[in-house]
Amino acid sequence: MSFVNFSKREVQLKIVYYGPGLCGKTTNLQTIHATINPHAKGSLTSVATSKDRTLFFDFMPLVAQAIDGYTTRFQVYTVPGQVMYNTTRRLVLRGADGVVFVADSQWSKTAENVESFADLEENLRLQGDHIDQIPYVLQYNKRDLPDVAPVHYLEYTLNNRAARRPAFMAVAPDGRGVFETLNMIARMVLNRFVKQHSRREAESPEMVLV
Repeated sequence: MSFVNFSKREVQLKIVYYGPGLCGKTTNLQTIHATINPHAKGSLTSVATSKDRTLFFDFMPLVAQAIDGYTTRFQVYTVPGQVMYNTTRRLVLRGADGVVFVADSQWSKTAENVESFADLEENLRLQGDHIDQIPYVLQYNKRDLPDVAPVHYLEYTLNNRAARRPAFMAVAPDGRGVFETLNMIARMVLNRFVKQHSRREAESPEMVLV
């Protein structure tokens, strides 16, 4: 859920990376964090689980111009991939302004991808959101492996809703597709924030939309 901190003159927006276990969510965030200017990011924080090496969450501010005089700070999280941590996934997902669904491109992971996407839909529903009403993009990761499903098949299984969403090919350890994914979801989240708050903020003496 977006939050405006008037004392710090800061807009805070939350992006969650979601997907099955070992699909590359953690690697995405590690690659992003390693690349961003040290002065423009917070600490990368990991909470270990016994059977899932997925990053539990991290916090990272990025600079974006949405409201004149205000800094835009993105809080970027991952969720644990394994089913046993579903309660934790719900907690991390709560209040998300946007979602990146990371799919494992390997043929053998097709069922896990579909199950995880259905899980995302259900967890959004339980918190009063709907998958079609929240900004999200898809990332088809691990495209460098030998046994990967063709893109059109991944699109058929994961991006076959009435309104198709942006999808990106990625090799997260090399950074391929990582920032393209992040930039798109950040723009979508910002656009939604501006549209939702334009009337309210235009009437406020504290903030001016640009």
